[in-house]
Amino acid sequence: MLNTRTTAAGSALRDAALWTALAAATGYGFRDAGSASPMLDLVLPLVVLAVAVPWSRRRPGAAVVLVNGLCVLGLADASTPGNAHVLSLAALSCLLGARVAGARRPLLVLAGCAALDLATCAVLRAQPVWWFYALTVLPAALLLPWLAGRHWRGRRQLVREGWRLARGLEERQHLVAERARLTERAEIAADMHDSLGHALSLVALRAGALELSPDLTDRDRADLADLRGTIADAVEQVRETVAVLRDPPGGDTGAGLPVNETVDDLLARAVASGVPVRWERRGASPPLSCPVERGMYRVVQEALTNATKHAPDCSISVRITHEPDRTRVSVVNAVPSAGGPAHAGAGPASGAGRGLTGLQERVAVLGGSLRTGPGSGGFHVTAVLPHRATTAARTGTPAPGPVAAPGRPAGVQGPASPKGPASPTGTASPTGTARHPDDLGTAPDLGVAPDDSGTALDPGTAPDPGMAPDPGMAPDSGRTASGEAVLPDSAERLASVRSDARRRSALAFVAPVIAAVFFVPSAAYLAWQLTTSVLPPSRFDELTIGRPRTELAPLLPARAYPYPSDHARSAPRPPGARCDFYRSGRDLLDEVDLYRLCWSGDTLLTKDTVPAVRP
Repeated sequence: MLNTRTTAAGSALRDAALWTALAAATGYGFRDAGSASPMLDLVLPLVVLAVAVPWSRRRPGAAVVLVNGLCVLGLADASTPGNAHVLSLAALSCLLGARVAGARRPLLVLAGCAALDLATCAVLRAQPVWWFYALTVLPAALLLPWLAGRHWRGRRQLVREGWRLARGLEERQHLVAERARLTERAEIAADMHDSLGHALSLVALRAGALELSPDLTDRDRADLADLRGTIADAVEQVRETVAVLRDPPGGDTGAGLPVNETVDDLLARAVASGVPVRWERRGASPPLSCPVERGMYRVVQEALTNATKHAPDCSISVRITHEPDRTRVSVVNAVPSAGGPAHAGAGPASGAGRGLTGLQERVAVLGGSLRTGPGSGGFHVTAVLPHRATTAARTGTPAPGPVAAPGRPAGVQGPASPKGPASPTGTASPTGTARHPDDLGTAPDLGVAPDDSGTALDPGTAPDPGMAPDPGMAPDSGRTASGEAVLPDSAERLASVRSDARRRSALAFVAPVIAAVFFVPSAAYLAWQLTTSVLPPSRFDELTIGRPRTELAPLLPARAYPYPSDHARSAPRPPGARCDFYRSGRDLLDEVDLYRLCWSGDTLLTKDTVPAVRP
């Protein structure tokens, strides 16, 4: 309610400011008019503006028609057609373009106003100056401000739609990151189920063995049976909890983590697939808990997957260092050259995505740390995992910071890299670099479903308000079953707004051209007739009665004035004489005195002045 009242008050203040400005222009024009009528030329226009300005919000077309009526009254003025109401007409025409989305009805309104102006000139049998005003000034005041208002509206709509898309992309990025964290937690829960279920199964097995001991009493055997039942119930509860944490049936959860595969098995499989990777271990390998072992496996797996995708055919180095209380895993891949495969492709940019986000969540849950980014020798992925996983009580999980794709500087996004063929030579070795003669164009199956493909707007970066975001950055674009690209709704909406803006720009160019085809030639011809029939007063004084036309020809203009008023034509003339009229000044928007020269044959009989009709 308060917001509605504030908006209404702001609209009323803006309308009052507009009415004040237009009233000031009207008052200034009335003061210069001199002998104008206060009621018709001041009070009536102010009342019409007081009605038209508020109407410009609800019925902008009716407001333009009202103000155009004031201009029609100006055409009835016998002294000059020009008045200050044309400024009010231009202002309300601009508001018509800014507040009405369509073009058909506004164009009908503008055409009707222009037709009314021309019909008024025809009914009043106006002089050429009035026709010139109705063919040039009034159409320009109607059409050009309307086009400017439409351009303003289209610009605002484009910027507003761009900001809406930017907010949607930002929210989508948060949802993608949150989904990655939840998915990773579900995988961690599955790992905990595997390790805990195994341990509980061993306890149940030992309890079953104790039941067979001959030294136990019946009560002890009953207690052990209860213990076995409790352990079985616990295993079932863990299974049900993990099932709840997993995605619903039919969801694409990916391949998951192979339970029995070690890091050495993963690296050997990568080498067998043709990945140029070498690895080494330092320090004695301590006994690690299952979550830590799976976390180390996950770090190497994700780093290899991203390296083979973003920096194909580049060497990868894996180093696992065991310290007394922690294990450090470091994966370094060389950065491809500017002309290499990683820079050759085109497509959606790829940067900080789901794989690294989920990996960061997994390492944080284990009490370790993860750092990714460019460094000496290439792109580094370094994880430090404690030998005993620690669970810190947290009230919330902060959003992971931006991480960069392998083979790219931090904070830089680029196209996904197409894969190129591998070198046909090389052999596999568990401790050295290996090359497979098969095609390295496809990343090997490392047992991971989501990688770090797909990007969204960085939440920490505000979009440029003058420019709308590229719809190709929408993260939810995909393909149909037939392989055709499918644009997201936000991209289609922004494309529609851009198409409307292009149509408005085309209309802003075409409409003046069409108007010029009809109005400019007639207005230019009329102006040419008015300016080439001017006889300056100094030359009029040099004309001598009784002299032949051949002697006076250098003083006369090229042609006579073709549109004298009925008052001038009806003035008495000598019998049998032929009279020509000439304008005494070059003013195109004001009525001037006419000079009349009457000839008998080729001899000048009389010359006189026909004053202009003024109130």
